[in-house]
Amino acid sequence: MEQGKIDCFKCKHFYITWDKGFPYGCRAMGFKTKNMPSDEVYKASTIECLKYEEKGKNHTNIIR
Repeated sequence: MEQGKIDCFKCKHFYITWDKGFPYGCRAMGFKTKNMPSDEVYKASTIECLKYEEKGKNHTNIIR
């Protein structure tokens, strides 16, 4: 997979935070970031995110 192919908005682990400094989060990896989580994973490891799971049709990104 080429860098940038993973769309976090389509991942069931992705969520939007209330933190203005770190607006994006990944529940699977347990972190918040300024950039898309998949981009941060790639920068740190040079491997595409292995936790990506496509959302189901009725899934929402509500913080629980």
